[in-house]
Amino acid sequence: QVQLVESGGGSVQAGGSLILSCVASGDTSSRNYMGWFRQAPGKEREAVAAISNGRGPTYYTDSVKGRFTISRDNAKNTLYLQMNSLKPDDTGMYYCAAGNFRTTLDFLQFARSPSRYKYWGQGTQVTVSS
Repeated sequence: QVQLVESGGGSVQAGGSLILSCVASGDTSSRNYMGWFRQAPGKEREAVAAISNGRGPTYYTDSVKGRFTISRDNAKNTLYLQMNSLKPDDTGMYYCAAGNFRTTLDFLQFARSPSRYKYWGQGTQVTVSS
């Protein structure tokens, strides 16, 4: 079992920044890959960014490239999402997720798929006003 607890959400004006954190506990072998997803009211949950355990590749959805940075500190069991130049379209509930992929290619192909992540946090709300 893996437990994930997010924090760092809040309300900011467009152009502002936030740092989300996700503290993980439990089975480390089940969280080699971790990601951030978001869901706006009335919309499907979408992948924002994902990262492997080691020095493997990262994934970013096109709309956040150049603005968001995903990172992890394995010593602290913590996943981060640095969000800069926030836009109103970034508003939503942000979820931390953990899972495993068979290979790096598998990760690159399916990192954006919520069904590939077994463990989820409760979410932290991000609201960006114009």
